Amino acid sequence: MAQAGKVTVVGAGFYGSTTAMRLAEYDIFAEVVLTDIVEGKAEGLALDMNQSRPVEGFETKVTGVTTGTDGSGYEAIAGSDIVVITAGLPRKPGMSRMDLIEVNAGIVRGVAENVARYAPDAVVIVVSNPLDEMTALTQLATGFPHHRVLGQAGMLDTARFSHFVAEKLGKPIASVETLTLGSHGDTMVPVPSRCTVDGAPLSELLTDAEVEELVVRTRNGGAEVVALLKTGSAYYAPSAAAARMAKAVAEDSGAVMPVCAWVDGEYGISGVYLGVEAEIGREGVRRIVTTDLTESEAAALAEAAEAVRAKQADVQNL
Repeated sequence: MAQAGKVTVVGAGFYGSTTAMRLAEYDIFAEVVLTDIVEGKAEGLALDMNQSRPVEGFETKVTGVTTGTDGSGYEAIAGSDIVVITAGLPRKPGMSRMDLIEVNAGIVRGVAENVARYAPDAVVIVVSNPLDEMTALTQLATGFPHHRVLGQAGMLDTARFSHFVAEKLGKPIASVETLTLGSHGDTMVPVPSRCTVDGAPLSELLTDAEVEELVVRTRNGGAEVVALLKTGSAYYAPSAAAARMAKAVAEDSGAVMPVCAWVDGEYGISGVYLGVEAEIGREGVRRIVTTDLTESEAAALAEAAEAVRAKQADVQNL
């Protein structure tokens, strides 16, 4: 198949490098650019990835680049169709995503400004934490239209919810369908009314208490991984989610995915980045896709919107 287009992953930590590898192995891009501020790190990882091409049989070229806080090196991302921002510090045990806001805001703002300078037509996918706030900050710093800046949240949280349901019931992953909306954090809104197993409502298979237990575990899914790792945060599932979002943009697929997107009237909510389902294509978010929610789910989504709205307002000054 023909490879076309260019995608950049900013940040060559475990998350960023794994995302870059996944994107390269899709074999749909002409080039994947991986950047990092640590001298030689991105270049070394890119060389390693390129040497896997004969084994895995993909043609996509991976380019590694060291960047500086002064903007040096960013010229390598010029012409990127998609930029995935993973830059920032990961969580440590006992830390919340919000504990990272000030330090990561400075990092993400600098990255976003360089993306606007060198890749002004790109769709930007943000994965840096705290996710909702960093997505809002990226849009402000780039000045891009809202539909071209989105965050990876619901894809990951939904995947975690599906895993826990399948594990609980001893069912194949393919038989489970779940959904999470809201924030990527404490006000995450798993949507049990949209959850089915082999087409049967989850409520028919588990008690309310069992469903709530899975909801709580989903909401704390990232913290559970961080506590076990002790020296880092999750990256296999998150990178899979981010890479799938980038693939949907590159292929102009119209796939409907739960992402952090700008909401402007849907669900009676306006003027905030929030986890919702959206149709994804070449220009980023084509449209927000709404779904029927129970009264309690709708109330939880409205509560999540107000919680993240207040925090997103704060990032304007960071």
